[in-house]
Amino acid sequence: MTDTAHRTGLGRRTFLQTAAATGLAAATMPLGSRIWAQSGKVLRVSSYADIDALDPGFYQNGYNVDVMNCIYSKLVRYKPGREWDWELEAAEEIEQVDDTHIRFKLKEGLMFTGGYGEMTAEDVKFSFERVLEHDSPVKSDWGPLDHVEITGKYEGVIVLSEAFQPLWTITLPYGTGHIVSKKAVMEATENGGNFGMEPPAYSGPYVLQEWKPNQYVHLVRNPDWKGETPGFDEIRILPMDDTKTAERAYEAGDLDYTEITLSSLADYRGNEPENTVIEEYPSLYYVWLGMNLDNPALQDENLRKAIQHAINAEQIIDAAYFGEAAPSTGLIAPGLPGHRENPSVPVAGDLDKAREYLEAAGGPPSEPLTIDALNATVWKTMAEVIQAQLSQIGIQTQINVQDSGSFWTLGMESEGERWKDMQLVLNRFSMLPDPYYATSWFVSDQVGIWNWERFSNEEFDELHKLALSETDTETRAEMYRKMQDLMEATGAYKFITHEGTPVMYREGLEPALRPDGRPLFIDFEGEV
Repeated sequence: MTDTAHRTGLGRRTFLQTAAATGLAAATMPLGSRIWAQSGKVLRVSSYADIDALDPGFYQNGYNVDVMNCIYSKLVRYKPGREWDWELEAAEEIEQVDDTHIRFKLKEGLMFTGGYGEMTAEDVKFSFERVLEHDSPVKSDWGPLDHVEITGKYEGVIVLSEAFQPLWTITLPYGTGHIVSKKAVMEATENGGNFGMEPPAYSGPYVLQEWKPNQYVHLVRNPDWKGETPGFDEIRILPMDDTKTAERAYEAGDLDYTEITLSSLADYRGNEPENTVIEEYPSLYYVWLGMNLDNPALQDENLRKAIQHAINAEQIIDAAYFGEAAPSTGLIAPGLPGHRENPSVPVAGDLDKAREYLEAAGGPPSEPLTIDALNATVWKTMAEVIQAQLSQIGIQTQINVQDSGSFWTLGMESEGERWKDMQLVLNRFSMLPDPYYATSWFVSDQVGIWNWERFSNEEFDELHKLALSETDTETRAEMYRKMQDLMEATGAYKFITHEGTPVMYREGLEPALRPDGRPLFIDFEGEV
């Protein structure tokens, strides 16, 4: 699997631009006839999970941001294409004056719905600063933000306390970069905090017309939108935990665009559905098997390393992805700073070394270990392969499959005591084009939130902090390589793959995708 080139000049200092211009279980019944009658120009797409957070200051997961991109505006946004770059959105111009000051000017006439008026620099200041003021779980996206200085109705300066490398690759064009109405949010929440699933005002080309949990998200054109007209009158997003379900829905004529599984890619080659285009994109996602360091059954490092070395990532990929993905060497994909050429634990494992570690641990656990996984074909297959691999050295396991709602709260202390019983877990996190986004979930502050292995290492935390402002590319890359070494040395991580992102869509549709294959729905064009 080959990755695309990443522009080294993305967000470079003084770069100035000015504006020139879950599943639907009853998949056997046609989705369109059950849910809606078609009207206008409608785009029907799938998503791998249902939305559960629409406040950009407190966003969770990429599937929520896919919708936020449609209903809010940002200063800049990702530019569709095969190379990572950004372009202006709500900003008329933006300039990094020095390492810690970013000057911006908003376009005039951007309106919030509900009578909340025109977007101003005051809304930008409020949107960015509230992420820190309310201790958002994703406040690290804003790193060393100090404040936003207002210099005019539409002008301001973002002030950082120190240099922050991910600003242009993650912060501004992604989740926390979205701008909300100060007046609307203050009225809805009183203190400017999280408004959850009830946006008080919209500012993008679409508004949320209707959301039926686990059934669909229905977006329609925003009548107050003054920008470029989007390509479709409506977008209907169907959440499907299992991508195989999305493939069947597409074949039945109920979707215009969907990702497809890597295991299906080989079958579709030369045998694609009628009037269909299939394209392949590299992926930044990372898949791994994690181990709960605080679980009593996994206290022995030798046992964890026995598990690490018994797992053969190549066999897992052959079974779960039909060989259509490459093994990973860590969290960070090829093409990004910090990618490791080789892991310290062999990709294919080492059964002899696994048995040595197991002997040093005093033998296998007396009770079967549990493997938690999402209830989808690919994850169940992976869990079964790992189960068979561990049995080769005498470790017995029990597989627990869960739907997405249950799975994604498994390691969170805020959701109860289940994290204490979690042992082995098959996980996949989304990724953005900066290595910071991978390591940020494994710092000590994330234990009990997204750090489900409960890994805590002072050197890791310090390296993560230093790398955010490191301007030397190779020095920064070496920091991220060291961080992955530290994770692997605990025995609590076995890295498996970055997958890949094949997509399938109707001829005549012109999808707009990021270089990693993630959709940018507001830029979709064409006919379906």
